[in-house]
Amino acid sequence: MNALATLPLDPQTLRADFPILATTIHDNVPLVYLDNAATTQRPRQVIQTIVDTYERRYANVHRGIHWLSDQSTDLFEEAREGVRAFINAPAREEVIFTHGTTESINLVARSWGDANVRAGDEIVLTVMEHHSNLVPWQQLAARTGCTLRHIPITDDGELILDEFDKLLSPRTRLVALASVSNVLGTINPVEEIVRRAHSAGALVLVDAAQSAAHMPTDVQRWNADFVAFSGHKMLAPSGVGVLWGRRELLDAMPPFLGGGSMIRRVKVDSFEPADLPAKFEAGTPPIVPAIGLGAAIDYINAVGLANIHAYEDVLTRRAHTVLAEVGGVRIVGPALEKKAGIVSFTVEGVHAHDVAQLLDRQGIAVRAGHHCTMPLHKRLGITATARASFYFYNTLDEINLLGRALADAKHVFRRR
Repeated sequence: MNALATLPLDPQTLRADFPILATTIHDNVPLVYLDNAATTQRPRQVIQTIVDTYERRYANVHRGIHWLSDQSTDLFEEAREGVRAFINAPAREEVIFTHGTTESINLVARSWGDANVRAGDEIVLTVMEHHSNLVPWQQLAARTGCTLRHIPITDDGELILDEFDKLLSPRTRLVALASVSNVLGTINPVEEIVRRAHSAGALVLVDAAQSAAHMPTDVQRWNADFVAFSGHKMLAPSGVGVLWGRRELLDAMPPFLGGGSMIRRVKVDSFEPADLPAKFEAGTPPIVPAIGLGAAIDYINAVGLANIHAYEDVLTRRAHTVLAEVGGVRIVGPALEKKAGIVSFTVEGVHAHDVAQLLDRQGIAVRAGHHCTMPLHKRLGITATARASFYFYNTLDEINLLGRALADAKHVFRRR
């Protein structure tokens, strides 16, 4: 039997939907795109949705009493319903469109945080968080005098839950963590963390930026209180993100931004905010990016999140094998059964930036640096890593090419 027939999806067929993957660079070298944790590429179906909207159905939403505005509004709200179904949210009104995960987290920190957190309260984070889930809480601490605590990790990148339990107290107001680490690939036990946090009376915010496009996001199963993610990491345009929150929390929170759309009525000296979701969508929202997100969700649903997750596991296992064969490569992160399609590594004697540059000469796009996780890299005892991150349009041949290119890079530096 053909080995490819056993794969949960056919990457070659799906690759045909992504024009950029046929690109050649550096004197006709084929592009090998392994930087999906930074941003994914877009299929023709999403690109065409964007073009069609601008060419045939674009106007400002919710405001115009005319046919074109009605058309644009319908597409925009259909996208919101698509998001609601995708994350199994109880109500469409709980889905807030933002400009990305960063804005979503800042919204909670500014709106819920400023209204509910005081000096002496505590926020629990993890040392593996992206700066976008660290800095907003540091700013909240500076404003309110609250204290930040951090769940430590093991040497191989797993949260130490016994230490988490010690951090929880009646002073804990919120636990904020990533569902998947953007460096380690660690799949964190969100449901268990939510259960323990709720038992202590704390709320939970989940940064799902690295998981939403790769495995099911079920906000009701997680039982979280807030969930944030970005469109550009899941085949959609940049400039759109999502904040989901429990309705009773969102209803009680003050607006984050003031302006048009977020009001019911305005007087010269006061205003009354609008109902959800408009209360948190001041000004003109990311109309076409949100519609593109709806198209991206349709595409992901057609491929199947279960298929995507299973196939990425195949790619990740192959990557671990070929990198181990190179020698002198240290992969950071947990055991394979506990990680997503992210493989960050160092090469003995070669800086991560040099690794990325040499790989680029062979057409391979990876990310190098601290990946907006300086505290994590300090914990690991390294300044930078190179990161290969996968999606369903990557192939086993590309993973093999990564291994050969790394071996070549080592030879280059050995000669130097």
